[in-house]
Amino acid sequence: MGCIKSKEDKGPTMKYRPDNAPVSDVIGPHVGHYGPDPTQLQQNQPSSTGPAAGFNPHTITPFGGASSIMTPFGGASTSFSGALPGTFPGGVTFFVALYDYEARTSDDLSFKKGDRFQIINNTEGDWWEARSINTGKKGYIPSNYVAPADSIQAEEWYFGKMGRKDAERLLLNPGNNRGTFLVRESETTKGAYSLSIRDWDDAKGDNVKHYKIRKLDNGGYYITTRAQFDTLQKLVKHYTEHADGLCYRLTTVCPTVKPQTQGLAKDAWEIPRESLRLELKLGQGCFGEVWMGTWNGTTKVAIKTLKPGTMSPEAFLQEAQIMKKLRHDKLVPLYAVVSEEPIYIVTEYMAKGSLLDFLKEGDGKFLKLPLLVDMAAQIADGMAFIERMNYIHRDLRAANILVGDNLVCKIADFGLARLIEDNEYTARQGAKFPIKWTAPEAALYGRFTIKSDGWSFGILLTELVTKGRVPYPGENTDKMMFVSHMGPLFPISLKLNSRPLSQSQTLFCCG
Repeated sequence: MGCIKSKEDKGPTMKYRPDNAPVSDVIGPHVGHYGPDPTQLQQNQPSSTGPAAGFNPHTITPFGGASSIMTPFGGASTSFSGALPGTFPGGVTFFVALYDYEARTSDDLSFKKGDRFQIINNTEGDWWEARSINTGKKGYIPSNYVAPADSIQAEEWYFGKMGRKDAERLLLNPGNNRGTFLVRESETTKGAYSLSIRDWDDAKGDNVKHYKIRKLDNGGYYITTRAQFDTLQKLVKHYTEHADGLCYRLTTVCPTVKPQTQGLAKDAWEIPRESLRLELKLGQGCFGEVWMGTWNGTTKVAIKTLKPGTMSPEAFLQEAQIMKKLRHDKLVPLYAVVSEEPIYIVTEYMAKGSLLDFLKEGDGKFLKLPLLVDMAAQIADGMAFIERMNYIHRDLRAANILVGDNLVCKIADFGLARLIEDNEYTARQGAKFPIKWTAPEAALYGRFTIKSDGWSFGILLTELVTKGRVPYPGENTDKMMFVSHMGPLFPISLKLNSRPLSQSQTLFCCG
C-alpha cells in the first residue's frame, strides 16, 4: 500500500492497567469506561526470537471467530474528512504515492511509490491535477493511487474498506506466512478498525483471525483495555514487537496489487478506434467477439466488439453513461467506448477469462466446494449492489462472470441485454436467447426485474457446483418455453452420485 513509515516513537506509547487494579481507581469519570490509564509501562521488553517467537499462549479471543474459507481488493480510501495530516503552513496539503504509475497520455504524470505531490485541483472526479514535489512537473494522477502524507491511509498495512472475506483471500494466498497482517475499516462498527492476521493451528491449519481495534473517547486505540495507544501506528508497532495476547506476533504486511484506475485517463471516455490494438482473440458469441488488447500503447484492456446492427449506437451510448457510474469491487468496470459502429466496449482485463471456461477447462475444475461457495458469495455481493442501484442485469450466467487473479469474480455485461435488436433474441426464442437461465415471467412476457435476476442466480449456482454443465441437460429451447408456459420449471436432474445428499437437496431448492 503506502510507503510512508511510521514516525520514530519517542518515549512510552502504551498505557497499561495492572490486572489487579479496579477500573475505577485508574479511569477518571470524565473520560468514560474506556479512558486512558495514567499508569504507564515502559516498552523495554526484549523482542521475542526463535521459530515460535510470535506465539503467545495467553491469547486475546478474536471477535467473530476465524473462518478457514479463502475469500482482493484493498487500496487506501480516498474519502478523507477532518483535518488532514501532511498540511503545511499556508494550508497546502501534500499527498504521497501508494503505488508506481506509468503515464498513459501526455497529460498524465508518471511517478514512483513514495513520491510526494501538491494537489492543484481535486474537484474533477477521479483524476486530480497535481504538481510533483520530486520533479516539479504538473499533470493528472489517479486519485486512488495517493493518500495524504503521514496519514493512516498512507500506511502500507492499511487496506481501507475491505470485507472480512476479501481480507481472508489476500492473507491466505500462497507465499504468505504466519503473522502476515493488514488493518482495515470495521464492517460492523463505524469509526473502528479490524486487525486481520494469518495464523495456523493443528485443528484448522492455515486460517485468519480478526481482532476489533476500538477507539477511545480521547482519540486513542486499543484491542484490549490493558494496552492503549495514542495512534494506530503505535498499536501496530507494539504488536510487531510482542504478540502480547494476539494469536501471533505481526511479522509481515500483506502484499497487495495495484487497484484499477477509475477510467483509462482524464477525459478518456469516447475514444478513437485507432487508439486500440486488438492482440489476442479471447472468445466469440452471437453478437460479437472479445479481445485482449492495448489502449494507447500503454494499458492492457479487454475489448468487446459488437457486430453492426446489434444495437443502436445512440441507445448504447445512453446506457453506457449509466453503466460507467456503477462502481463496485465485484463489477467489471467500463473504461471507455467507441460509439460508432462497429461498437467497441473497453473494460478491465480479467486474466482467467469467463467463469464458464474457468470451470470447464481451467483451474476451476479442481476447486473444492468452500471455494465455489466463496465465488458465489462474490457474485451475490455484486448483484446486491446492482439491486441497491435499482438496476437489472437481465443476462446473469457463468459466461458473463469474469475471473481474475486470486479467484476474484466480477460481473460483466450488466444491462446490455435489453439493447440487443436481433429479432430472434427479442422474440425470446432460438439459440441466441438464454432461456435456461431466464425466469418464466421474463421469458414469456419480457418482465425483467431484480427477482428474475435472482432466478438466474439460482441457475448460475448449479453451473458452479457442476463445473460448467449446461442447465436442464438434454432439453431443447422449444420444450423449455412450453414447460415455462404450462407451469413452474421441472427440477434440475443433477445426478450428483459422488456428492453428499445435502448438496443435491440444496441444488434442488435453487432450481
